[in-house]
Amino acid sequence: MYSPQSLHRWGITHSESMERLAYSQALRDPMSMERANLLNMAKLSIKGLIESALSFGRTLDSDYPPLQQFFVVMEHCLKHGLKVKKSFLGYNKSLWGPLEMVEKLCPEAGEIAASVRDLPGLKTPLGRARAWLRLALMQKRLADYLRLLITRKDLLSDFYDNSAVMVEEEGAVIVGLLVGLNVIDANLCVKGEDLDTQVGVIDFSMYLKNDIDDYRSGERNGQIAAILDQKNYVEELNRQLNSSVHGLQGRVDNLEKSNSKLIEELAIAKNNIIKLQEENHQLRNDNTIVLMKAQQQLEVTQVDVDVELDTYKQSRQGLDEMYNEARRQLREECQLRQDVENELVVQVSMKQEMDLAMKLLEKDIHEKQDTLIGLRHQLDEVKAINVEMYTKMQTSDDGMKQKNDMITRLEEKTNQITATMKQLEQRLQEAEQDRWTAEDGARKFKHDFANKADSLQKQIAQREKQMLQLETDLKIEKEWRQTLQNDLERERDIVAQLSAEAQQINGLKKEFHRLQDENSQLKGICEEQEQALEELGCKLSESKLKIEDIKEANKALQGGQVWLNDKDATHCKLCEKEFSISRRKHHCRNCGEIFCNACSDNELPLPASPKPVRVCDTCHALLLQRCSSNAT
Repeated sequence: MYSPQSLHRWGITHSESMERLAYSQALRDPMSMERANLLNMAKLSIKGLIESALSFGRTLDSDYPPLQQFFVVMEHCLKHGLKVKKSFLGYNKSLWGPLEMVEKLCPEAGEIAASVRDLPGLKTPLGRARAWLRLALMQKRLADYLRLLITRKDLLSDFYDNSAVMVEEEGAVIVGLLVGLNVIDANLCVKGEDLDTQVGVIDFSMYLKNDIDDYRSGERNGQIAAILDQKNYVEELNRQLNSSVHGLQGRVDNLEKSNSKLIEELAIAKNNIIKLQEENHQLRNDNTIVLMKAQQQLEVTQVDVDVELDTYKQSRQGLDEMYNEARRQLREECQLRQDVENELVVQVSMKQEMDLAMKLLEKDIHEKQDTLIGLRHQLDEVKAINVEMYTKMQTSDDGMKQKNDMITRLEEKTNQITATMKQLEQRLQEAEQDRWTAEDGARKFKHDFANKADSLQKQIAQREKQMLQLETDLKIEKEWRQTLQNDLERERDIVAQLSAEAQQINGLKKEFHRLQDENSQLKGICEEQEQALEELGCKLSESKLKIEDIKEANKALQGGQVWLNDKDATHCKLCEKEFSISRRKHHCRNCGEIFCNACSDNELPLPASPKPVRVCDTCHALLLQRCSSNAT
């Protein structure tokens, strides 16, 4: 084993010694040895390309030899461990497959993939892969694209073996080395080159060094490291500022859009509230009109009902008088029947005298039987009419109970009349039986009974007249009952209309309460939206102030700030003391000028970096003054 002093004496660093040890350990595994060789070649090619490009000092083109060697080495690294895929023409290894997957992982790589597909001179997948590498280098995003690719092991397993460079740790190291290529500006013409038939051979003569080159390379390495640090710092500042500016602009746009949407929604809500208020007012007016009409109709119907009740009472009084007269007449008939029976009793005692007058009596009796049969038919019709009226009166509403009571009284009176008529019929039957028994004795008294028969005929004629009057009275009563039924049906229709209108009024009341609830909810939503708009206005004003500060800082960094080169400054800008080994140079991170340690011994956080960085005395005073003005 060699000590670190001996290794340094031979020009070998500690990292190189570790790599050599790893190389010696990997001799047993050929794939690991290939990965170590490719990693070393990638380091040499990237380092040589950066050094030569910085010493060249111009934009690189496609004929630059270190750049060509870099693409050859990258092609070998990407081909290592690539799986063979079977096609119609045979077995094929293609770099274009994994590189084409970057378009799905990063949408920004879609422009490169589209431009590669549109190139007319490219016919093979290898030529497309070579063109893709050149375009990604010109875009300064080659390291970013490959970093996204190696993080997706599941996608790489479809194209590479498990021991490939892109799958193992060496791929991550190579991607980290590619970040240094962002300092190179390249202008490559991809259309004119024949990328399909190029042979990728590594030229090792470019990487052989001598002592003079080692000495020069040491100086160059120091210069390159300083330049790279400065450039990387400036690029990081610009990237952070651009990302912050884009983020704030996106936020401002989103806030403006949301503000405009909220304003439109608020206007729509206000219009809806106005419309609902108008509808509410109209509904109230309609409700009052409907209530007035209903009250008027109720008053009119109440007046009509009162008038009909008065007429009913008057007509009822007339009917009562008629029924009283009919009762009185029935009593008189009963008395007459009793007189007839008394006379028949006298006739029984005078049977012998009634023999001659029996023929005349038989004729009279037949006529009386016919009249009695007619009276019975009329009584049956009266009974049927009374039964019909009784059934109709039972179907009337509960609200007309008084009328039903009066009708039941009338029915009771008619039942009493029918009972009295039945009694009369029974008495007539008994008289007929007595007549059959008294016929023998009555024949003797025919001549004497002729005069009495004439008087009886006159009485029967009077009774027939009375029955005709009763029939006319019954017809009048039927007509009056029909008019009462019609009036009842009209009153029912009016009550149904009033109930329907009352239901409509209840529905309108429910809708009115629902509209009131919706109105209150809309008022609450409107108030919440107004509060949200006020809060958004405050946030917008704060974000606008922040954006103006960031724009001023960006302008200061992009336009006013110039990162001064160390060679151009020999004296401090403030104290004008000459720089030496003891008095070192320091850059101000705000203005980019070079100062001594005494004039730049200040640290403040800047918009580009949240951590405190070195600033000069003048920038320190300006920044403090700006912070105090913003705080007030």
